[in-house]
Amino acid sequence: MINSLIDRVFSEKAKKTSERLIINIAIVSFMLHLAVIFANDLGWLTVAKNNSLFTNPIAAIYTPFSFILIYEVYLLIYYLPKSMTIYIGKQYEIIMLIVIRRLYKDLSQLELSSDWFSIKEDLQFTYDILGTIILFLLIHLFYKMNQYRVRKLLKLTETRPEIVRFIRIKKVIALLLVPVFLVIAGITFGQWAYQTIISPDQIGDLSNINNLFFDEFFTVLILVDVLLLLFSFTHTDKFNKVIRNSGFVISTILVKLSFGAEGLLNSVLIISAVGFGVLILWIHMMFEKNKIPTNY
Repeated sequence: MINSLIDRVFSEKAKKTSERLIINIAIVSFMLHLAVIFANDLGWLTVAKNNSLFTNPIAAIYTPFSFILIYEVYLLIYYLPKSMTIYIGKQYEIIMLIVIRRLYKDLSQLELSSDWFSIKEDLQFTYDILGTIILFLLIHLFYKMNQYRVRKLLKLTETRPEIVRFIRIKKVIALLLVPVFLVIAGITFGQWAYQTIISPDQIGDLSNINNLFFDEFFTVLILVDVLLLLFSFTHTDKFNKVIRNSGFVISTILVKLSFGAEGLLNSVLIISAVGFGVLILWIHMMFEKNKIPTNY
């Protein structure tokens, strides 16, 4: 029954259905957000008149990006049993999309003046736009270093008992993640909706508006990464693979820490997290290429 459920949830058909559903929801949410903004502008509504999220059309892009991020979460879970590299790469894609989503919020609060470097919102926009470029490059390098191995893994039917057992464990973990993330998303959305109804003028001023759901999301991912590290010992004791998997855990922790920081420190922690993962993967591949003996 578990295998049947796993095959159904993580099938190619389910992935394509989820993709179409999220795209449709993103388009509808974008139109609804724009409708609220224009209704505010015409005086038909008085929803948070001092809040740029409900008065600036650029901020409407923030909403569909939120649903795109939800789809990225599904893809992360989808690729967890298939490839550790893609799974970690999806974590990096998610944090980059969070930064890009924040850019749209930054644009709606931008103040064009000669005091650019003394205005908090303008500085945050500067950090985010530079961070986006650096993150895009790092993620490209991350995938490029392992592209041939990933293609091979996605096509390969593994027969070794210890690997088959590890893949089965990853499938079970991935299946358990689905209800966990649905519960977290439901609670987070409920709290946000309640706060919006009670005091909508304060929503745009919340320092963690861009971190809703994803702070808890990466906390769970840290626990998952540690579990994967421990279970990986059942099929390998190679020093370089152990260090690689441990490095990925540290990378995820750094991403999690970034949610508690603001301004330049936030950008530095995010770039450091992804950069550390890329560097760890590069050193791991040097070990593999040079065939350095790890067992004595």
